Amino acid sequence: MYAESPYSESIVTQTQQQFEREILEGLKQHPKRIHSKYFYDARGAELFEEICTLPEYYPTRTEIGILQTYLTEIAATIGPHARIIEFGSGEGIKTKLLLDHLDRPSVYIPVDISHLQLEATASILRQAHPGLEVLPLAQDYTVPIRLPKACSAFNRTVVFFPGSTIGNFEVQEAEQFLKMTTTLIGETGKLLVGIDLVKDRPTIERAYNDSEGVTAQFNLHLIERVRDELGANIDPRDFEHFAFFNEAESRIEMHLIVKRAFETMIAGERIVFSEGEHIITEYSHKFTLGAFEALAAKVGLKLEQVWQDEKKYFAEVLLGSVGD
Repeated sequence: MYAESPYSESIVTQTQQQFEREILEGLKQHPKRIHSKYFYDARGAELFEEICTLPEYYPTRTEIGILQTYLTEIAATIGPHARIIEFGSGEGIKTKLLLDHLDRPSVYIPVDISHLQLEATASILRQAHPGLEVLPLAQDYTVPIRLPKACSAFNRTVVFFPGSTIGNFEVQEAEQFLKMTTTLIGETGKLLVGIDLVKDRPTIERAYNDSEGVTAQFNLHLIERVRDELGANIDPRDFEHFAFFNEAESRIEMHLIVKRAFETMIAGERIVFSEGEHIITEYSHKFTLGAFEALAAKVGLKLEQVWQDEKKYFAEVLLGSVGD
């Protein structure tokens, strides 16, 4: 299987080296940062799946509701024999919904940093769709990627990016990501992306400060990874979860606050933590449709269709090339 190939083993090694390098780089910044992609090891993925079931966390159930309501229409716009590329596929619940509605999809390429979860999802999809060529790619999708070559013919390429994950990018990063997708989809392809819409502050902030403290565990798990994988003498109990909506930037910010001053060694380098210091772990931008349309237009993508829930909390947006 794909995960057993030497190529996949090298990806795992590179990812671990990248983890160490990027943790050090982030903790040397002012303010300190840990990239949100490092939430999603096996334990982090479990915690996030739990977050998605919480009553306060509206994005997942709202997006699934949109897909369940409009997927027949969405599938018709995509057409038959499509090649689907999905970034950050995770457990693939939304993927299964999409593939079940598409007309004879030809190729599915899930791209995710977790190769174990990739193969588990790929195995399920191969059984459910025997005619579908499934080519999992274990890679960080925030950097340029080289897609595996498909044997099956396809009519068009569609990038599927659900979950409002695009909101985790800063504006310049989002532009770069969208620019990369324009190269992947070409002139006739499409980008189907989920975006979390601007709404009242209490609703947004409750989603990231749940009453059961699962999001806090998810955030603190980053410190557990630094301790366990990099051998750092660091205790998650010395940090506190903090999330708030920054209205000026239209984004949720998740931070870890240092509760006491201490220092530790990470990969042979001394890192100092000051009491009250903040470590930025995630931004989650919330969009208006106009703002997202303007962002897409900067890289040559046009907004073609929008599907929303009744409360207008969330939107599934279809983009195509301006030249299409």
